[in-house]
Amino acid sequence: MAGRIEDYALIGDLQTAALVGRDGSVDWLCLPRFDSPSCFAGLLGDGRHGAWRLGPAAGGVCTRRRYLDDSLVLESLWATPDGTVRVLDFMPQRDRVPQLVRIVEGVSGAVPMRGELRLRFNYGRVDPWVRRTEHHRVAVAGPDSAWLRVPPGVHTYGQDGSTASDFTVSAGERVSFVLTWQPSHMHAPPRTDPLRALAGTLDGWQLWASGCRYDGEWRRAVLRSLITLKALAYEPTGGIVAAPTASLPEVLGGERNWDYRFCWLRDSSLTLSALLRGGFREEAAAWRKWLLRAIAGDPGDLQAVYGVAGERGLPEVEADWLPGYGGSTPVRFGNVAVRQLQLDVYGEVVDTMYLALRAGIPMERQVWSLLRILMAYLEKHWTEPDEGLWEVRGARRHFVHSKVMAWVAADRALKMAELTGLPAPVERWREMRDAVHADVLENGVDRRRGLFVQHYGGRELDAATLFVLKSGFLPPDDPRVVRTVDAVRTGLDHGGLIRRYPAASRADSLRGTEGAFLACSFWLADSLGAIGRPGEARELFLRLVSLGNDVGLLAEEWDPQERRQLGNMPQAFSHVALVNSAFELAARAA
Repeated sequence: MAGRIEDYALIGDLQTAALVGRDGSVDWLCLPRFDSPSCFAGLLGDGRHGAWRLGPAAGGVCTRRRYLDDSLVLESLWATPDGTVRVLDFMPQRDRVPQLVRIVEGVSGAVPMRGELRLRFNYGRVDPWVRRTEHHRVAVAGPDSAWLRVPPGVHTYGQDGSTASDFTVSAGERVSFVLTWQPSHMHAPPRTDPLRALAGTLDGWQLWASGCRYDGEWRRAVLRSLITLKALAYEPTGGIVAAPTASLPEVLGGERNWDYRFCWLRDSSLTLSALLRGGFREEAAAWRKWLLRAIAGDPGDLQAVYGVAGERGLPEVEADWLPGYGGSTPVRFGNVAVRQLQLDVYGEVVDTMYLALRAGIPMERQVWSLLRILMAYLEKHWTEPDEGLWEVRGARRHFVHSKVMAWVAADRALKMAELTGLPAPVERWREMRDAVHADVLENGVDRRRGLFVQHYGGRELDAATLFVLKSGFLPPDDPRVVRTVDAVRTGLDHGGLIRRYPAASRADSLRGTEGAFLACSFWLADSLGAIGRPGEARELFLRLVSLGNDVGLLAEEWDPQERRQLGNMPQAFSHVALVNSAFELAARAA
């Protein structure tokens, strides 16, 4: 069975990504893109649904592991009675086709090793035909083919539906495996020099990481988060996925299992804000071009989520042949959020445009035209109810966060008009900004308690109301802000962290509960610092950073009772929040 969610490390090639467990098993990989069907789906079942284990024949988890320098090259080391061996796993940035390279190196002694490659295409559903060529084992099913190249002297053989290999690696020896995917109608892929590919991959990541401008107390955590966010960018188009996985549960055994391998405008915008803050501008420019292509057309047809190339159709289906992670069903691929109205995304998109402009990325006229079109739509529709930030599957409501982000859109649009001098209906935008502000203060505040609530006419709390402070909607010394921060901290407490909203929220039509939401807990740390409680903010931030796994990765949520990560992994939202919190704490300490 799959390991704990925090047992997994990420490798990728800026077009897709794989998850590697502490036992040396690759249990998740979609090819050729993030949102393609998987060839390894053991993460949502077991090895029968696709996996590739490579490690000591005796089994067991690695003694320790790490990323080499500032890269996505994963080193897993086993100290065994027979000696010590390490495996380097990585995906070179591709020239033509995706590859997964695994290099076994003997450190001491002579360690018996075993590899078991079980390819299962179409999310573990299709068992391919496997044949042997002179240099490869080739697996073919429908449009997919995978080519496993092994070095001379390593014998491979079929066993129980897998391709097995047994060999011994002695000190100073290297044994390299290369798995290549390509369309099944193509001829054999070109040969890859594993060591040359390793050097190029390391150099590429280290060159990129050298651009990081954060040099504070938490540089290691911040840089690892930025590398992770970069790894979630689909380089050919500039789109950014929310996570590389699908259907990892927000509570074990529950139904909150979603596919996050797509480009949410909200998540992408927030990711870009973190990358810009870290000193990385190229990604913002690429994403802005992706945005222009993806949302071309009627602004009223704006989706909250798109495919990595801007695809609009992402039908949600349930994979009843997969048992789900830890028995959590249904397993879902695709996402019904494409049909939801989420007005807050306008605010996030416009705010990212503003941040890009402030970072020195020129405002192109076609981008300005897009901004004006989006604002014209929002002027007419901000008064409507929507599904909101949390994509509730119940009735639409007037969510306070959505209204606040509509205010952000108007506020940032006005500031960009002032900075650029480009033509704009500034009086209309100013009127809208003032109207939204007054509307939120009139309808979004519980008068008796004097604090912000989740939606108009309700009394429930919501961590997203912290954006009343984070967005600049109100100053940190406003009593309603302070009371909201305190109420969220106590009323949504879950083991010292916070939930998104109450476990029994009437706005949420789903059964069951979920863990503490890591991004929201980082927002709370930011808010505590902003209202003058830096010690409490720092304490919470340090606790959150400590929840990262052994290689610094965070999933979406944390279960305080079971002390384990929950949800899709790694989660962009969590790492964005970590980066922003680190910058906020450093700025206040300066």
